[in-house]
Amino acid sequence: MAAQTDKEQRMTSRYRHVSVQVPATTANLGSGFDTMGLALNFHDELSFTAHDDPADHGVDVSIEGEGADTLPRDETHLVVSSFRKACRTLGLGRVGLSLHARNRIPQARGMGSSAEAIVAGITAAMAMVQGDPDRQAIFDMAATIEGHPDNVAPAVFGGLTTSWRLDLPEGQGSMTIPGSEPLSRGFHVARYAVDPAITVSVFVPDFELSTERAREALPDAVPYADAVFNLSRAALLPAALNPGLAGAGDDPNALLFAATQDRLHQPYRRGLMPESWRLIETLRSRGFAAAVSGAGPCVLVLHYGRAQDVIDHEAREQLDSGRWRVLHLPIDHRGVAIDVA
Repeated sequence: MAAQTDKEQRMTSRYRHVSVQVPATTANLGSGFDTMGLALNFHDELSFTAHDDPADHGVDVSIEGEGADTLPRDETHLVVSSFRKACRTLGLGRVGLSLHARNRIPQARGMGSSAEAIVAGITAAMAMVQGDPDRQAIFDMAATIEGHPDNVAPAVFGGLTTSWRLDLPEGQGSMTIPGSEPLSRGFHVARYAVDPAITVSVFVPDFELSTERAREALPDAVPYADAVFNLSRAALLPAALNPGLAGAGDDPNALLFAATQDRLHQPYRRGLMPESWRLIETLRSRGFAAAVSGAGPCVLVLHYGRAQDVIDHEAREQLDSGRWRVLHLPIDHRGVAIDVA
């Protein structure tokens, strides 16, 4: 243990200042529970500066925007604690840190704020050592800290992602295919193209819902028919979000509507967010592909082509109440972005 401590004390950061930009994300997309995620062109921007004095291990945190009145400004801030964990893994030791966060992503609404914080902290630590860190390494560590990869994957890689965890290396207990490279144990991700004609609208309420409460509402088992139902819809999602490339013959918005149908999680959570559920029912009754964003209570609408004015009109009751706002957002295809100095 002492040898590890000495090693950490000898290690220093290569770069003193790192700027990180991380996109908001929306997970599940209706049918893709705990597997599918989409990055949105709506970002938090964070600046990390390592203290010059190696004996200064303190942290200074300043926040503007979302969470400025509620988020901690010490070691318990999720960005800072993720940065610290990454530093220990990298052997960087305890670096004194000044963090300035310009937050746009709403907190506890289902737009990936916790995944953003974890990705930002890990990316900054790796960038201080490597300059341009490997995205797979960021994803591996972030998914391990978060515990599930559905928001982390699009935050790191951008676009539409499917992510999963492999508990055993491929080939254990089965025949290894000659000439193939087996998958390793841990988290994995596949990324899909998204048609640029796809538009995203996110309705953001003035109330929150914790992921823990949303998890507690789920049953321990679901009917077999419901599992098959969701499997067919989740398999459709990549084609629905890129109908031209997939060569799908049906109307693109009909595909999106079907692909966002769900029986695994939303019906069990609707009692926790009745206002969100009413908005979803209103939009879906008009043919729009509406779903809970992540664990909620934000409401996601996917559409092929421009329909912002029509969508706003259908949600006029919620928007006129003053309790909701809407974000019409492009899809982020880049994922986490880094600048070092």
